[in-house]
Amino acid sequence: MEYNKVVLAYSGGLDTSIILKWLIDKSYEVIAYVADVGQDDNFDEVKQKALAIGASKVYIEDLKEEFVTDYIFPAIKANAMYEGRYLLGTSLARPLIAKKQIEIAHHEKAAYVSHGATGKGNDQVRFELSYYALDPKIKVLSPWKMQEFLEQFKGRTDMLNYAEANNIPVKASLKKPYSEDDNLMHISHEAGILEDPKYKAEKDMLVKMVTPQDAPDIETHLEIHFKDGIPVKVINTGDNTVRENPLELFVYLNTIGGANGIGLLDMVENRFVGIKSRGVYETPAGEILIKAHMDIEGIAMDREVMRLRNILSPVFSEIVYNGFWFSPEMDFLMAAIRKSQELIDGIVFLTLYKGNVMINGRESPSSLYNKDLSSMDIEGGFDQKDSEGFIKINAIRLMAHNAILKKQGKTIV
Repeated sequence: MEYNKVVLAYSGGLDTSIILKWLIDKSYEVIAYVADVGQDDNFDEVKQKALAIGASKVYIEDLKEEFVTDYIFPAIKANAMYEGRYLLGTSLARPLIAKKQIEIAHHEKAAYVSHGATGKGNDQVRFELSYYALDPKIKVLSPWKMQEFLEQFKGRTDMLNYAEANNIPVKASLKKPYSEDDNLMHISHEAGILEDPKYKAEKDMLVKMVTPQDAPDIETHLEIHFKDGIPVKVINTGDNTVRENPLELFVYLNTIGGANGIGLLDMVENRFVGIKSRGVYETPAGEILIKAHMDIEGIAMDREVMRLRNILSPVFSEIVYNGFWFSPEMDFLMAAIRKSQELIDGIVFLTLYKGNVMINGRESPSSLYNKDLSSMDIEGGFDQKDSEGFIKINAIRLMAHNAILKKQGKTIV
């Protein structure tokens, strides 16, 4: 184990570039690690910048396929939405990034890992909980929680001055007045001007999508095929485009969804550290898939299984959001969710139009829907007279409750 070697999760932005040089100044050998989870970056430029600053080595890891199959699709199967709205784009990427970082640290025999997350946000928790779960002996350098770093960098001006003094190239003039996190699942916009919760996010902020108002006045018709709750094929019935590879399927839905104004969310959420945060999110493919998945479950999932899974979905979402992907509770939930999806097979037919995902129909070889039983026109195996006893049995406790209220001189309403 080399006790001066650190693997830094590096993005090429101002913060991690400053941290890279600062750690070198503190006599660490720094290996820069760049995780490609689908962000729109020039990775060759990022690599050259890290080497120019002084990184001893740069790893650029293509994690896109694994991100889709092992993180995004399990979240879709769980119908995961934090606080009933947020599709967890950033939260899902962090454990994958941390996992590969630990693997590189082991390969390089580095004693330390480091990241650029601040001490007020969620990412510090997600990264560090993942590090410790995967390697309890790893040492974490988190500059934004280190007194020496905080004293040196009290604000953005100090960082820009340090960058200039150390010949670190920055694009300050092009810096947007808010921060972004981009990956395959979404792009988030937060902080800066967005810290005013009344501030309207304008259309020029959007990256993966257009506004619904600017989407074309044309319907897009899709078939989404599921097997064991996993999307396995997408067909555009208008132009016969077919995608089956998981990554290609997801990228295509991002493209076609974004073009139709799908996936915009503006919300104030509760961070795990106890602070409220306003975020604007673009998640085209995620919104399409979770709505299609919920629909195929409607026809193929048993009622009581669905009731229990619906209890677990918010728990799953909180575990992901709070950074406990590598935990015993997540192992338990993954097994339960996986079991619930064994018969979630079939096709969902839907239309994309100006920000809307409209379900047109569905079919499933595992269908529990029986037209004869539910029909008002067909006499099937369900005897309607049996409902009388069913209702009376379920009314027993209600009548008993009302009787007690009457004895006490109260009424039920």
